[in-house]
Amino acid sequence: MKKTKFTKDSLLSEVIESDKRYMDILVGFGLHCFGCPLTSIETIEDASIVHGIDLDFLLEKLNENLDE
Repeated sequence: MKKTKFTKDSLLSEVIESDKRYMDILVGFGLHCFGCPLTSIETIEDASIVHGIDLDFLLEKLNENLDE
């Protein structure tokens, strides 16, 4: 299954809803935002800034294995 590549402008809700396996990656980065109402308006970039996460590394991990 080919997945859409995430960008800094992708919403957290898009990441979570696209495949539940991404939740493990987000948790690994300290993002426990699954029930938070901000996920529908907060981008990956916003979350990385607020939580002090390296944006490029987070995107790299989210976009690994896009063809699996």
